[in-house]
Amino acid sequence: MNNLDQININFDQGQITLLNICLGILMFGVALDIHFSEFTYIIKHPKSIIAGLISQWILLPVLTMILIWIIEPEFTLAMGMILIAACPGGNVSNYAVHLSGANAALSVMLTTISTLMCVFTTPIIFSFFSTLLSKGNSSYPVFEIQFLDMASSILQLIIIPMILAQICVQLFPVFTDKIKKMVRMMSLFIFIGFVLFAIKGNLDNLAEYIGIVFFIVLIHNGLALFIGYYFSSSLLGLHVNDARAISIETGIQNSGLALILIFNFFEGQGGMALIAAWWSIWHLISAFVLALIWSRKKVEIK
Repeated sequence: MNNLDQININFDQGQITLLNICLGILMFGVALDIHFSEFTYIIKHPKSIIAGLISQWILLPVLTMILIWIIEPEFTLAMGMILIAACPGGNVSNYAVHLSGANAALSVMLTTISTLMCVFTTPIIFSFFSTLLSKGNSSYPVFEIQFLDMASSILQLIIIPMILAQICVQLFPVFTDKIKKMVRMMSLFIFIGFVLFAIKGNLDNLAEYIGIVFFIVLIHNGLALFIGYYFSSSLLGLHVNDARAISIETGIQNSGLALILIFNFFEGQGGMALIAAWWSIWHLISAFVLALIWSRKKVEIK
């Protein structure tokens, strides 16, 4: 094993519990803006929805494995890349798609569906591809994470907060409107603080590898954005506004969930945490730059 595979970012159990609560609050805030009546969009535009889910659930993980085989990163970096690819879309994608002038309704639907289904999809995708990676090299250990353990953790972190948020939306709409902005801002600032704290505690070790991680995430994220657009536009012939939405949805992943799973199941493995932490920063930059470029080249639906 190389040095990077030996680095651990250590949180005690109390800090991990606080981090879990923080993500729960963040997802609660996100779900306050979800209205399940909008799912009628799926009936009217099934092709776009299916294309977006294929891009996230199949193309991105396969692309990730191909990239790993080509660049041959250290083991924990590769595992971090797989975990990122297995996570659902990040909620920031909805704003980026809106900013770009693309199909915001499609973006919301894809984020919502991938988030609701991640109880099943994240453990399945991660288990399959991480096992495939380990089998491909006898020197790699197999991370044996029980499906039910990861699914249970995701259920607590994602689904339960979303259900509670929808109860608030339906039963207490006035109260919900008053708290939604405050909840989102509070949880986001707390989460950023935890990410910075995790990096600060291992700054000397992490600084040595940030150059490697920067280029891996740059290539990985860039290919994710490209494959989402190319697949939906050139191969399936979807409208450019749908293709742009699918591109951003594929490129923005819930790296916050990935980071928390790393602390809960992988003992803060340094390489995995580095990938998740830097992806959290970089995908915001890449998505918003792309959104600003596309906003200057809006395509009206005829």
